[in-house]
Order: sequence, then structure tokens, then C-alpha cells
Amino acid sequence: MPTLHLLCGFTGAGKTTFAKKLERDIPAVRFSPDEWMVRLYGHNPPEQDFQDYYDRVVDLVWQTTLRLLDLGLDVILDFGFWSRASRDAARARATAAGVPYKLYFLDCSEEVMRRRVLNRTEELPVDALWIDESAFDLFKGRFEPLGEDEEHVRIKTDA
Repeated sequence: MPTLHLLCGFTGAGKTTFAKKLERDIPAVRFSPDEWMVRLYGHNPPEQDFQDYYDRVVDLVWQTTLRLLDLGLDVILDFGFWSRASRDAARARATAAGVPYKLYFLDCSEEVMRRRVLNRTEELPVDALWIDESAFDLFKGRFEPLGEDEEHVRIKTDA
């Protein structure tokens, strides 16, 4: 039976690196919204349009995800799932589709995540969004830690 793999973690935690490994190991189809955002809207979309652009990408990815699961394929969503509400919604979608899900929490120190993000922004690979230190700090306040009742697999990524 196909499984929906949900990757939760803050920017720089190593989600995409883990997702690519998981994609090869399972195998599965992987969706990383940052890659779609960069392809469609560039490395640094206008702040006033970012949420609208992101929502469009996520809606399209969900449509495709549900179809792939229906076809019997595992799917990895490298979304971050920063809020409890987004995690609850993803779990509800999986349940409604009749497929099991697995939530992974990519656990990394803030110091390591910050260093990774700033290095990535400096190098700016073709599939990465531009995130400076002030954006990192702003976004950090938007991340909601997992609740004690949220069953998950913890992946330590400080190394």
C-alpha cells in the first residue's frame, strides 16, 4: 500500500537532503515546494506575492500527490509543515485518501540550521530560495514544535 511521507522541520534542518535519500531508498516521488517556487517565480519572489505563490504551488502538489497515491506510489512531501494546523490537515488528507502516513521530524540545532541557510543563500544553488539572516529570524517565530501527541520519527541532522 502506498504511504504518504511528511517531512517536518525548520529551514536548514536537512529536510530536502533527507527527502532525496528517502526518495531513492523507498522509492517514492518527492515534492519540495522550494524547487517549484524557484522554477516558477525565481529565487527571491516579491514578499507581497510570496504566500499567494506558495499556496498555488502547494495546491498543485497536493492534487498531484493524491493522484500518485491513488496510482499506488509513495509520495514524500518536503513541505516543512511548520504549523500544527498544516500537519493536522496533511494527516486528514491522507486518512481521507485511505493511505497511511509517516511524519518525520528533522531535528537540528538553531546554530547549524542558521549556518546552513546562510551558506546556501550565499551559494544559491539552482533550487534554493534566497533567505537572509533577518528572514531566518522572522521565520523562526512561525515554526510550531510538534505536540507530544504527534506520532513521528525523529531524525537528528546536526552532523
